[in-house]
Amino acid sequence: MKYSRWSLPAILVLFTLVAGLTPLLADPPDALAAYRNGNYQDSVSICQNELKANPQNMDSFVVLTWALLKLEKYQEALDYTNQALKVNPYDFRVIEAQAEAQYYLGKNVDALHNFEQYVVLAPSGDRIERAYYFMGEIYLQLGEYNHADIALTTAVYHAPQIAAWWARLGYARYLEKDYPSALKAYNEALNQDPNNSDAQRGKQQVQQAMASSGT
Repeated sequence: MKYSRWSLPAILVLFTLVAGLTPLLADPPDALAAYRNGNYQDSVSICQNELKANPQNMDSFVVLTWALLKLEKYQEALDYTNQALKVNPYDFRVIEAQAEAQYYLGKNVDALHNFEQYVVLAPSGDRIERAYYFMGEIYLQLGEYNHADIALTTAVYHAPQIAAWWARLGYARYLEKDYPSALKAYNEALNQDPNNSDAQRGKQQVQQAMASSGT
């Protein structure tokens, strides 16, 4: 088949136009997908660009703070949560992210307040188990072992597969001197991960305490 002398240029023009439109038709980068794939810095960059285009995009704030927490950039995460809460002070996702940032920065009282607010606002939220876990850790630091027991028990109820959390629950119960319950928690931690050194050591301590007290 022969092309007329105008056919080929017309095809080239059409190809150029289509090629020029291709970037416009391509899917925009997905910050949440990057986050889930462990590409946290990429996720941060995408979210920051999204916020330049729309400074009130709460989804961008949420994923951005999650990624910054993974990168251990806690102050930066806290700064962004403060910005986000000016846009929507009741976004429970941001409240939980702010609590985590505060926890890692040693702001335990503020963190505990925000975790408590999160569990009230989102009792079935995606990060409910994390909120209760961190609450348990804060209560341990405050010496409120019964509250730590309650919080960590709730955490492992929502995420029973995390051996380290069972070990922390065992520790809270050990400090309460509730040795039989502590032993159960340590045993569950070892069922999940037989090599968990905290659970191994904690179980030995509990068994020694039970032997000394005649329990």
